Amino acid sequence: MVVEKAAASPPVPVGERRPQKQEPLGRKKKIRQQVTDGFTVKALMKNSVVRGPPLAGAFKERPTKPTAFRKFYERGDFPIALEHDTKGNKIAWKVEIEKLDYHYYLPLFFDGLCEMTFPCEFFARQGIHDMLEHGGNKILPVIPQLIIPIKNALSLRNRQVLCITLKVLQHLVVSADMVGEALVPYYRQILPVLNIFKNMNVNSGDGIDYSQQKRENIGDLIQETLEAFERYGGETAYINIKYMIPTYQSCILN
Repeated sequence: MVVEKAAASPPVPVGERRPQKQEPLGRKKKIRQQVTDGFTVKALMKNSVVRGPPLAGAFKERPTKPTAFRKFYERGDFPIALEHDTKGNKIAWKVEIEKLDYHYYLPLFFDGLCEMTFPCEFFARQGIHDMLEHGGNKILPVIPQLIIPIKNALSLRNRQVLCITLKVLQHLVVSADMVGEALVPYYRQILPVLNIFKNMNVNSGDGIDYSQQKRENIGDLIQETLEAFERYGGETAYINIKYMIPTYQSCILN
């Protein structure tokens, strides 16, 4: 059986061809955009959208590291115990605080400022305040050993640790004579983190911010700490604070 081949259709004259569909003038053709990194060849193309820079992470919390304070506490090297009182918890010292070796114990307690869990957080914070209250002339020679623990605590950028460390700094400045002036050379290690969080205040509108009453507002605590540094830091304190925190206004000159 022979199959006949389909005859080829005759060519359509030019005048009788169907017109192609045209899009309306108001409608633009959709262009698929691609996200690219900046400063590349693709970033120069018309259909490319440049990806923004990543977050710097200035306010991001840093991970904590195991502290020497926790190691010594778990080993039982500190002459302290927890005492429950009607007003709350407090430290029961097994020896007189005045007889402690401040060169050994005070830097260890300052190292515990990085702790955020009970009971290490409580013992470190309360132990520092007790030693500063009874230290007297023993505090000034230990100042250089306290700078690295203070810097480590501030560098964590944890809100709880920041509040505790700022209150400790305020107590440290007024704990003994010449302590405020002895801290001036170390402002470059202490103040950079304070410059980042200086304007961190809660904008509650006409509401009530109870963190001010509880002294947990970071912006207010930093302002109080800087004013204490200026009052007790001597003549060069304001210049050094202004160098590290340009937006600070003097509480004495003004």
